[in-house]
Amino acid sequence: SAVAMAESYLRDNKRVLPCATYLNGEYGVKGLYAGVPVVIGKSGVEKIVEIPLNNVEKENLNISITAVKELFDVAKKIDQDLKK
Repeated sequence: SAVAMAESYLRDNKRVLPCATYLNGEYGVKGLYAGVPVVIGKSGVEKIVEIPLNNVEKENLNISITAVKELFDVAKKIDQDLKK
């Protein structure tokens, strides 16, 4: 997948690929990196693609987001510089 991302970036292919990116309200998540579909082109992540999710998919996304938040909280206890 890294090769596909690099190719899309270098060739400005504007491919939709799954990628961990910073969310600022997309999918109801703000201030956190999470894996979502994005368009990758010459500017890197050019657009976050919000696909409709059913209730089960939303619940699973929220479980994943909670796990990411918990992991980041643990990481901040280990490395104080992450709090900045």
